[in-house]
Amino acid sequence: MPDIIHLLPDAIANQIAAGEVVQRPASVVKELLENSIDAGSTKIHLIVNDAGKNLIQVVDNGKGMSETDARMSFERHATSKIQKSEDLFKIQTMGFRGEALASIAAVARVELKTKTEYNELGTSIVIEASEVKSQSPESANQGTSLSVKNLFYNVPARRNFLKSNPVEMRHIMDEFHRVALSNPHVNFILTQNEKEIYNSPSGKLSQRIVQLFGKNYQSQLIACQEETEWLKVSGYIGKPEHSKKTRGEQFFFVNNRFIKSSYLNHAVQGAFEGLIKDDQHPFYTLFIEMDPARIDINVHPTKTEIKFDDERSVYGIIKSAVKQALGTHNVTPSLDFDMDVNFTNFAAHSTKFESQQSSTKDRGYGNFKSIDQKQGKSTRWERLYESAIHESSLSPAEIRQEEMAGFDQIQPEEKQEKTQLEISSQMSTDNYSSEPILMHEKYIMKQVKSGIMILDAVLAHERILFEKYISTLNEHTGMSQKCLFPVHIELGPADFSLVMDLQAEITALGFEFEVFGDHSIAINGVPADVQNINEKELFEGLIEQFKFNKSELSINTRENIARSIAKRSSNRTKISKQTLELKSLIDRLFACDQPNYAPNGTPTFVILGLDKIVEFFKYQ
Repeated sequence: MPDIIHLLPDAIANQIAAGEVVQRPASVVKELLENSIDAGSTKIHLIVNDAGKNLIQVVDNGKGMSETDARMSFERHATSKIQKSEDLFKIQTMGFRGEALASIAAVARVELKTKTEYNELGTSIVIEASEVKSQSPESANQGTSLSVKNLFYNVPARRNFLKSNPVEMRHIMDEFHRVALSNPHVNFILTQNEKEIYNSPSGKLSQRIVQLFGKNYQSQLIACQEETEWLKVSGYIGKPEHSKKTRGEQFFFVNNRFIKSSYLNHAVQGAFEGLIKDDQHPFYTLFIEMDPARIDINVHPTKTEIKFDDERSVYGIIKSAVKQALGTHNVTPSLDFDMDVNFTNFAAHSTKFESQQSSTKDRGYGNFKSIDQKQGKSTRWERLYESAIHESSLSPAEIRQEEMAGFDQIQPEEKQEKTQLEISSQMSTDNYSSEPILMHEKYIMKQVKSGIMILDAVLAHERILFEKYISTLNEHTGMSQKCLFPVHIELGPADFSLVMDLQAEITALGFEFEVFGDHSIAINGVPADVQNINEKELFEGLIEQFKFNKSELSINTRENIARSIAKRSSNRTKISKQTLELKSLIDRLFACDQPNYAPNGTPTFVILGLDKIVEFFKYQ
């Protein structure tokens, strides 16, 4: 029997490694920026074209590499940061796997130019798909310039899986923010498609936060500081009133390395308990300094997940530090500051973390969004409610299954007629003589044939607005009402870029705005039918909701923006107690294509059946 086991060629082995290290353009950005930091750079320029698909270039003024080191840097497992196995447990630099450059060069065209302080000439290397095309001496400035062109050009299946440019650029921005925040002493520049997005001079952490996220952060930062014998916490948290629905601007750094930790995030959220709503998230940028031997950073290839040798104590110290910061700045009336912040006490006092699922995630939306109930549309809700009674007790997938099972044998032109006949035969207008009433300024109660319908007026209004805005976007029929005076809004660079990407959709809704200086806009008009208008809050809320939806859902831009404006507009609507207006709201809801559910899949109403009501009062 011939031998069948053989070694993979280096090019294929590198491509396999690339699948782990290089997932998208942002992965390349992370590795290159971290290498520049480790090289002692004080100025780093990131250049991105076409969201990194065509070009990612990082230029730094670090110590550079010799000719030999430049060539060796592209070999697998080549590193300057590890000499022996013990070094793995006291890593204090950023990238260290020794696979990053080799992996990147396996799936792109790479050009490296580098020079040390002591060499008269630098070195230029060109590599394509792991193959060295050229290496030669070249005149260069001290430091390193590394260009990555046509990412995944030789792996088209991987390239096809990349998202749209705005999505990929958002991931690049996230990586840029993380590295820039953890190194405020470094001058960072980001250029996108030949336009400078950021130019952040070196300075303090508070200055870097404002440079990255906008001037409005100047008034919301609270310093957070705590130090024990084995752990130090420092950084800033945001005031509770500035919390947002998105959790994007939350950063933990352990020994200057960005990490993700739902456990530690729970500690911060716990410190804000009672100060913010359950579905809101505070801003924080917190740095944890501790002995590297007490953490394990080899949990995940990207090093964003780590393990502590005593997580409970870390949890307790962080929660206490945030509480004390809130109390010191008079955010909360009274906090207990007598507890000694140390290793032993917090091991005893810290509570066990229970993972929580976000209550804002859509329930079954993936199945729900495919429902099509356009047939049988009527302005009289009585004619539609009967089938909705049954639907309200089913999952969206079950609804679709029942629809198809009932009509499989009916020709399309017969379906609407059959539906209307069935509903009409089961209805009796005598059963709907009661008037709707408003309960607790939110819920509408109405007698129906099988019992009592309880309708959530805010969710109903959200469904109405969503379908209206979807139609507006599709047909470009948005109307605008002029603002009495232009409303100036200062945005962070990332949000400003997002607004520019969404300009066509935002304008189609009825907003009128123009660029007003760097990273700011002036609102001149808003959608004509929005009630209780605060132009600034409405526009900022639209952008925040859009970002939240983008991070949580897989929906297209048009649907996202319609859902976002519907959500923020419905929350601002005051529900009238007038009977005619309540009836109008019910009629408008049941005239929708899908009246049973809000856009996120939450039921807009429930039916309390007579059989249930009878059970409440049964005699034993």
